Amino acid sequence: MSECQMPLQRPFLRWAGSKRRLLPRLMEYWMPRAERYVEPFMGSACLFFALQPACGLLADLNGELVATFLTVRDQPSAVSLALARLPIGRATYERLRGQDTRRLSALARAARFIYLNRFCFNGLYRTNLAGQFNVPFSNSRTGPLPSAADLIAASRVLSSAELRVSDFEDTFASVCRGDFVYADPPFAVSNRRVFSQYGPSPFGAADLGRLGDCLRRIDKKGVPFVVSYALCKEALEAFSAWKVTRVQTQRNISGFAKHRRKAVELIVTNIQ
Repeated sequence: MSECQMPLQRPFLRWAGSKRRLLPRLMEYWMPRAERYVEPFMGSACLFFALQPACGLLADLNGELVATFLTVRDQPSAVSLALARLPIGRATYERLRGQDTRRLSALARAARFIYLNRFCFNGLYRTNLAGQFNVPFSNSRTGPLPSAADLIAASRVLSSAELRVSDFEDTFASVCRGDFVYADPPFAVSNRRVFSQYGPSPFGAADLGRLGDCLRRIDKKGVPFVVSYALCKEALEAFSAWKVTRVQTQRNISGFAKHRRKAVELIVTNIQ
């Protein structure tokens, strides 16, 4: 195992369940000689940005998320200008949240997604059954919108990556020898998602079996992988064939400082 020596590049999105606090531990598993970094549940891609691999595949079922990454990769300055035109406040937030994204350009969709992500409650991505983003506005602790320099830096790192809208099983099917896989699925315990993020096809505890099957297939190919997950009996059963390490991290419950607590999470790997 080798630590990445490059300057840390922060993700441009907030994301509930982000592994930013665990980056020092996760980066120890990275293999710089890997030909490609693969992440089937990209979220904010914080480990990808920290490692800055020479070649990457980032995938997610969230089409709005993937489209935003594509636009930031290809038009970072234009996205920054679009964000600069948006006043900061609840009224703008609620107006953007109510927009029909099918009527927006790729640039407007990306600016909308970043704005809502920055000023929503606790960095959640949650939709109603109709697929409409429904997270409320947050008055504090969101930080500023990413700057032009932030987006240009993100674009530079993303220039090495292929971006896909894909179910994780399809992403794993394209993994081959020479890849390095990091999987950080949404936490689900007894089919309940810890961070209450919903979408058209949420990852549930029942999907841990599918994920375990995917890991067994790439393990047979000799592909190194690392998985982050919540400590629960379902995960311990699904990942029992590999090395499982328990780590402590701080989890923000309900988005309020008084509810922050230490939580135990799992790092699962086939790396010896």
